[in-house]
Amino acid sequence: MRDGYVARWRGREYEASPDGDKVRLYQPGAGDGFEEVGQGRLVLVLPVAEVEDLAYVRTTCSWKGEPFIVLAEHDTWLRVEYTGGQWPVAESMGLEALDFGVYQGWAPANEVTGLREERA
Repeated sequence: MRDGYVARWRGREYEASPDGDKVRLYQPGAGDGFEEVGQGRLVLVLPVAEVEDLAYVRTTCSWKGEPFIVLAEHDTWLRVEYTGGQWPVAESMGLEALDFGVYQGWAPANEVTGLREERA
């Protein structure tokens, strides 16, 4: 389940973090020009103009007929955030209110339908 920036560089897609006119590319193993910033985490900083594509990717789904974004996965559960905008629906589903209009919860993966990746 992806939720974050990705960039394509030299025909390969990387987890990314844009920062003004630069973009950080991340990968778990050794690579040409990548520097280790943590155990098993390498980074390469490039000008945005050098990447072939930069997009925000998120995974969406439906749970109990309502729209959600998938934030994480753990065992047989998905951490989901409600995007339907109706607080009575969110509360009736037992979702946790994290902020005004932001409702999240854990959904059994086998109850979730329509998983798909969206790029913006």
